[in-house]
Amino acid sequence: MFDIKEQLRKLPDKPGVYLMKDDNGEIIYVGKSKSLKNRVSSYFRAVKNHPPKVQAMVKSIREFEYIITDTEVEALILEANLIKKHRPKFNVLLRDDKSYPYIKVTVNEKYPRVLMTRKILKDKAKYFGPYINVFAVKQMLETIEQMYPLKKCSKNLENNKDRPCLNYHIKKCIGPCTGNVNYDEYMEMINDIILFLSGKQEILIGELEKKMNNAASQLNFEKAAKYRDKINALKLLSEKQKVVSTSDGDQDYISMARSNDKVCVMIFFVRGGKLIGREHYILEGTEDIERDEILSTFTKQFYSGTSFIPKEIIIDEMIVEDKEVIEKWLSQKKGSKVIIKEPKKGEKRKLLELVYKNAEEYLAKFEEKINKEREFLQKSLQEIKELLNLDKLPKRIEAYDISNMHGVFSVGSMVVFEDGKPVNSAYRKFKVKTVEGPNDYGSIQEVLYRRFKRGIEECELLEKHGLKVEEGKFSVLPDIIFIDGGKGQVNSAKDVLKAFGLNIPIAGMVKDDKHRTKGLVYENREVLLDKRSFSFKLIAKIQDEVHRFAITYHKVLRDKAMIQSVLDKIPGIGKKRKTELLKHFGLIENIKNASVEDLEAVKGMNKKVAENVYNFFNSKKQ
Repeated sequence: MFDIKEQLRKLPDKPGVYLMKDDNGEIIYVGKSKSLKNRVSSYFRAVKNHPPKVQAMVKSIREFEYIITDTEVEALILEANLIKKHRPKFNVLLRDDKSYPYIKVTVNEKYPRVLMTRKILKDKAKYFGPYINVFAVKQMLETIEQMYPLKKCSKNLENNKDRPCLNYHIKKCIGPCTGNVNYDEYMEMINDIILFLSGKQEILIGELEKKMNNAASQLNFEKAAKYRDKINALKLLSEKQKVVSTSDGDQDYISMARSNDKVCVMIFFVRGGKLIGREHYILEGTEDIERDEILSTFTKQFYSGTSFIPKEIIIDEMIVEDKEVIEKWLSQKKGSKVIIKEPKKGEKRKLLELVYKNAEEYLAKFEEKINKEREFLQKSLQEIKELLNLDKLPKRIEAYDISNMHGVFSVGSMVVFEDGKPVNSAYRKFKVKTVEGPNDYGSIQEVLYRRFKRGIEECELLEKHGLKVEEGKFSVLPDIIFIDGGKGQVNSAKDVLKAFGLNIPIAGMVKDDKHRTKGLVYENREVLLDKRSFSFKLIAKIQDEVHRFAITYHKVLRDKAMIQSVLDKIPGIGKKRKTELLKHFGLIENIKNASVEDLEAVKGMNKKVAENVYNFFNSKKQ
């Protein structure tokens, strides 16, 4: 038995992280402190004086663990990582964990490339961003590609020449692999790109205008036209970025708006004095928590998950308790000094007010959206109940579908919707084992048999150990079952439930000639759905989702089998080359259609093995 009072006496007066656990051993809160003894003990003293949320947490605590660290900064890093890993219910949590795109210039290579990445590595390359809009990044890269015919492949060109690929022949690459490229001219293009990505568009445009005028004065109008096109493209890209600061540094502006139990934190990303984008986050578990504590928690969680740290973090309410330790941690992560500021007036304060207005506006829209969604789902479930004359509202819906290719790689999928919303963690997939050939009726019976057999066994086991039904993977039974199919599939499913003595309504989801949701088959009658109704929209969503989940699993099995049975038969193709081929071409079909030159261009390949692959697939076509 865990004696909390005894363990409190043993707590060290050192920095570290503590993990609170409930009676199931689940981590319900993670915190950090420069003194574990003082902080952890404080939760159990004068409990009535704590906010309601902390009181509820303390009542749930049955044991705790702690990890001692050398410094408070180490404790902060560990706390952020553990919160992200365990997502404890009493911590303030970000609803999502975004990974932002960056533009990478591989100046660590002899002939650098420009590409998009989501990871910053310590590889001496130059990184620009983060950018919020992936589409905008791709647009920017397309513009750069049109303006500058740079190398795109990952060939090592330090000492050797190579046969040029398709990009060279269609003039999308000047072909450093040929050995006939002027290195200084190539690096001039790279320097132009770096200048632009650094936010110094005006300098670059000025230099290009000089070159354009010089070419025109020499009557080289073709060259002048190329410079003109580059200038116009750069001006178009520059106009999309709004100047918001006279500073040319990198800054993040953070503010938050609050409404009832919801909090929206908004960030404006300013790079080189220009606003390149914004992002919002809805925080959970913020009841009874002070504003500065929410901002402190957000700052730790957000910057633990992003690679880029700006020089300044401008925040609308100063983080009191952890400001210095957060600054120290971020400075270590960035490799140079990072400052957290709360401006009281001036240009930065005005921009913070704009960030706050955006957060407030988004929160209002978010709440309106949530309320509309809640109303839609409630009406959808109510309509389904009335259409099928059910005894109660179908709060938990399970839907099933079968996918195969002429009876091969047959799989079943199960998706779960609770209160009208998909519960991804409850989705299950089944590889059909006992049924041969294209037999949907037999396949659906096998899938349902395995699902409900597991469910009944789990219920018995959980009951035996005094545990809740919700703690099993299959133990919670649905209020209604939807099968993708008609009367045959429904009747097959009914036979399974009858064998288990279960009385759960089953409806078939039928499609029209265009493979779109049409209606339901229930109790041997077809129930047509009004396409304008709430119930139609929800059922169509469920049908599309269960079909998508089944098809995805089927493709995974099919592709695995193809990889094992095709590529492994080719002489010279081992595990590494197989991986590189798939990474490069994506699909087996693309490998089949590749030329010897394209195959040879893949990392780890040589001409002989490329010919083996080409001959293997092309000899079968003849």
